[in-house]
Amino acid sequence: MPADGPTILATSGGLVADPRTQIAFGPLIRYAIELSGVTGRRPRLCHIATAGGDQRAFQAEFQGAGRASGVDVATLNFFPMPNVTDIPSFLGEHDVIWVGGGSTVNLLAVWRAHGLGPVLSEIWKAGVVLAGVSAGSVCWHVGGTTDSFGPDLRPVTDALGFLPYANGVHYDAELQRRPLLHRLVADGTLPTAYATDNFVGLTYRGTELVEAVSEAKGKSAYKVSRSENHAVEERIEPRVLPGAY
Repeated sequence: MPADGPTILATSGGLVADPRTQIAFGPLIRYAIELSGVTGRRPRLCHIATAGGDQRAFQAEFQGAGRASGVDVATLNFFPMPNVTDIPSFLGEHDVIWVGGGSTVNLLAVWRAHGLGPVLSEIWKAGVVLAGVSAGSVCWHVGGTTDSFGPDLRPVTDALGFLPYANGVHYDAELQRRPLLHRLVADGTLPTAYATDNFVGLTYRGTELVEAVSEAKGKSAYKVSRSENHAVEERIEPRVLPGAY
């Protein structure tokens, strides 16, 4: 059951701590599933953890979190080789694709080597919800800021570009994020950007931002645009999701 139209949820959150299963699906992941419109059966979510190196232990924890939430979770791995033969068909069977965090640059390099970008574009247009956190948020945009090269953040400008904006993640939690995004937008390295504090997500229908949502109170989203040679930041008030803390 596809979403009403091409839908992306780009976040700085999604997983929460759980005393029994280590991690649990938070309101943002549950909202991604809601966006898919699935009813009458267990939702099907594909977890792509390329940015973190396809760590099997974490994938097992993620799958356990899915079972606890009544969600069927499968994984698409690329290390040491793809774990499925027909990637387009495999991805198209799911309601939501959730891309985890880690190295944005490495994620993009691996995906390009395997021709994943056009596949993701097709299933997005067909109504599979694309979603993710951190690297799994930046990847859908033109680019953003990344620690892929080291502790001093640098720009990434060659992301998938399904959305014609830049993206800033962890905006309130990592000190370099905001000033670097402002500088990159001001000097034209990146286009107009949308950014999220931790626990906040951006909902896009097609290429239009329609709503910011949050799984924690007191958090914000932002639009950063260029005016002459400087950046202008506008706050976007997110809708607080059910179950927020």
